[in-house]
Amino acid sequence: MPPAPCTVIDVGGGPGVYSLWLARAGYEVHLVELAPDHVEQARAASSTQEDYSVASIQAGDTRELPQLDGSIDAVLLMGPLYHLTERSERLAALREAHRVLRPGGVIVAAAISRCASLMAGLTEGHIDDPEFVSILERDLHEGQHRNLPHNLSYFTTAFFHRPEELLDEVQDAGFGTVSILPVEGPGWLAKDFEERWANPSRRKQLLDLVRRTEKESSLLMVSPHLLAIAERS
Repeated sequence: MPPAPCTVIDVGGGPGVYSLWLARAGYEVHLVELAPDHVEQARAASSTQEDYSVASIQAGDTRELPQLDGSIDAVLLMGPLYHLTERSERLAALREAHRVLRPGGVIVAAAISRCASLMAGLTEGHIDDPEFVSILERDLHEGQHRNLPHNLSYFTTAFFHRPEELLDEVQDAGFGTVSILPVEGPGWLAKDFEERWANPSRRKQLLDLVRRTEKESSLLMVSPHLLAIAERS
């Protein structure tokens, strides 16, 4: 992210968790969200934070943003890419981000890893449920996640990326050099993660190991979530 103060659009920002955090850090943040209830929640949360309120909050679609060409320093897509299940829709969202960014502006886009259900199934015991196994098989085969039993533990309709698919989509939207990084890395697999995270020295050791491996492409899908980071040339 470019340093504050600069202009950020939080696309699909939900109830404003990222927007409020960035506003507190000194950024001029504009939130665009499709769901009306999330728009209202974000407005209510922002109104209580007078010293760091979000600059604007409006209903809108990530595939057709209201911002002008070249008017934004950074675009966050922290949810839309995995909620858009068709590649054409994801490209439309990424191209809109490219359009509104100034030259040198940064996009940070989140995706869910193709192996996220596998990791959850193994660590949480879901693989003993035949309904979950059928979901998992489709996830691994084509990345299309469908929760037909509507089990609240099994997420919602989504698309799960392979790292190379995410890279290709961001590049096809017009971005040049793209970094694909793991959000969690392998650190979350530590059996004593909560205790380790609570201890400053052990947390530092864990983070150092994650940083040393974050660009190792063979480990990317161990992380349930991925980030694509790129600049507009």
